[in-house]
Amino acid sequence: RGSEQPARPNEDPVAQWLGAVHLNGAGRYAEALEAARRACAHLPGVLALWGPAELVELATRQGRTDLARAAFDQLTEAALAGRTDWGLGMEARARALLGQDPDHHFRAAIARLERTRMRADLARTHLLYGEHLRAEQRRNEAREHLRTALELFAEAGMDGFAARAERELAATGATTRRRGADTAERLTPQEARIAELARTGLTNKEIATRLHVSPRTVEYHLHKVFAKQGVTSRTQLRQP
Repeated sequence: RGSEQPARPNEDPVAQWLGAVHLNGAGRYAEALEAARRACAHLPGVLALWGPAELVELATRQGRTDLARAAFDQLTEAALAGRTDWGLGMEARARALLGQDPDHHFRAAIARLERTRMRADLARTHLLYGEHLRAEQRRNEAREHLRTALELFAEAGMDGFAARAERELAATGATTRRRGADTAERLTPQEARIAELARTGLTNKEIATRLHVSPRTVEYHLHKVFAKQGVTSRTQLRQP
């Protein structure tokens, strides 16, 4: 199968996967695809999910359905063996990328990944969903997910992916501003919107429905707003 291309001599699959991630974030998708293919040739345990997940994303982006489906089979086997929120979330994301009811599976992936500590994978899922929504001309929905992705990438120091999220946001007509030390305590646009809705008395679920995100995402942003404003309840929230 395509994803089983033999590794080159002395190539470390982990190093190949890390290279694929770096190239993906930099937008060098063809090179990233080759690195991901080599990483998936001899998967150590740590890459049983990450390797095929990377390959599914890159192969679908390059129109290589054969590679994507072969990698998806590997990913599904690993996800069903462990049955963790992380693994099942990654599998749901892959299904979305393969065009299997993308809205349902992207949302399912986000819901599962929000229950884990895998913040980078959650950020990348928001990015991919935002890219999908932008391609569907659903710009307002796309912006919500792209802003969440940008914030998570900035916090994690994932500059390449943060730049990619910024480019996608700009393509929707939104303006972006990378956060620095002088803006660290200011509310981001996403935080400000959620805080404003929370002040009106809406519940997390109602805010999530309004903004097309999950209640866990709303909870995450409200927690950050509380910390920045030094408050402990919604009634204490103040205008940014």
